[in-house]
Amino acid sequence: MTDGRRNLRTYWPAVLSGLLLVLCFPTFSLWPLAWVAFVPLLLSLWDKRPREAFFSGLVTGVFYFFGTLYWIYHSMNHYGSVPLVLSFAAVLLLSLYLSLYPGLFALLFSMKIRSSRMPALVLAPVFWVTLEFARSYALTGFPWSSIGYSQYPFLHGIQFADVTGIYGVSFLVLAVNGAIADLFIIQRRREQMPLFSLSQTLIGYSVFFVSLVMVFSYGYWRLHQERPGNSVKVSIVQGNIEQDKKWEPRYQDEVIADYKELTMKAVASAPSLVIWPETALPFYFGYDTNRSADLVEFQRRLNSYLLFGSVLVQRPPSAGRPALLTNSAVLLDKEGNVTYSYDKIHLVPFGEYVPLRSILFFVDRLAEGIGDYKPGETIVKADTSFGSFGTFICYEIIFPGLVRKFYSRSGDFIVTITNDAWFGRTAGPYQHFSMAVFRAIENRKPVLRAANTGISGYIDSNGRIIRMTPLFERRVETVDVRTDPTRSFYSRYGDLFSYLCIVASLFLLI
Repeated sequence: MTDGRRNLRTYWPAVLSGLLLVLCFPTFSLWPLAWVAFVPLLLSLWDKRPREAFFSGLVTGVFYFFGTLYWIYHSMNHYGSVPLVLSFAAVLLLSLYLSLYPGLFALLFSMKIRSSRMPALVLAPVFWVTLEFARSYALTGFPWSSIGYSQYPFLHGIQFADVTGIYGVSFLVLAVNGAIADLFIIQRRREQMPLFSLSQTLIGYSVFFVSLVMVFSYGYWRLHQERPGNSVKVSIVQGNIEQDKKWEPRYQDEVIADYKELTMKAVASAPSLVIWPETALPFYFGYDTNRSADLVEFQRRLNSYLLFGSVLVQRPPSAGRPALLTNSAVLLDKEGNVTYSYDKIHLVPFGEYVPLRSILFFVDRLAEGIGDYKPGETIVKADTSFGSFGTFICYEIIFPGLVRKFYSRSGDFIVTITNDAWFGRTAGPYQHFSMAVFRAIENRKPVLRAANTGISGYIDSNGRIIRMTPLFERRVETVDVRTDPTRSFYSRYGDLFSYLCIVASLFLLI
């Protein structure tokens, strides 16, 4: 009982921080809480031994990640036939892995806050961004639930992401938390360090407040800035095809008929481009010759471009070896010619391939197909008379570095196609949609999103959500898109800010 009370007293601030962080993200979307959510954890780390500090960060991370990623169980349980208990156990294991990063953050912060005179408003954001950036790339990367994403509705406060990327927003959030924590830590430092000088803290606060003024001034300017661009009419088709129905052979003709019917409604508005979602076709385009020819014949009657998602057969199956497939986006021009094709580069682990297949031989991927999926290798944009664009398939849109590579030299707008039916009515689709706001701001490009069951929509190049469809509705949305040829600092130079944080972390540790 005594040990239980001591553990509760030791780790309750970590639990509180983890729970507050969960509330910051969709669908709770209490984003202002992020500016204070870390304070309980940071204050508790002052008198922690290294082991206790690490476990405090781990505890925060488990609540934080499990609470924001719980929805993963849905696809495993409903479509992968994994028992409910095992589905949640898998999410817990993923959360434990991701929690290693907050655990290491807490350990480093605890060590340096007591052994150095640097304020928390410097230590916390530098260490956090370094580790958050590492999490985005380690083991293929998984940047979901980065702290900065919680701020997607706060447009005045996130416009500077076109310089720093999403990680700059995370830095600012942690800096505010650190500044609040410093108000309490100063007294402890003065008690334990008789010669402690307030100069570093005062300098830190001065720079911090000047930075805040600059951030919000920049945000106001960007939101009211007039930038060059053209108006393009685009129709987004949300077929709302049930996940366990779209690949059933007896429903193929019905699915195709649904998309054709919705598209005919769309072309009544004379759009330049019609967008269908990820793997909208219930057949292999180009491989199923009859249905492919029928689609091309249909396209020729539209008088608009058609972009659709399809599984493509790169190598047919043969004796002893399966087919090689790609999850792709294909663009047909007004004459029905294929003018652009993009193969998904960043595949979903366990969705489209199984990592460590020789070890996890008993695990199968969730995506349908007659063979194995291979990643694409080429960064390519579509060039049309109304502008150029890249297409990002499913969760590729959550990787800022990947999206940036498409727009480092030019580009007019961003298209992302997805199938979020895997997530059901959980928080997953809302979180996925919200992250596209930052790709728009980082690259100063409007985002068009077509999702099978929602959420489809249009986000302008300032991150304003102009159109957003409900989940599980059969919809056609036609929007006038304002293209933006701007090349942002982030598009040109990438994650320079994050690299500076890494260097600063090494300097602080040395």
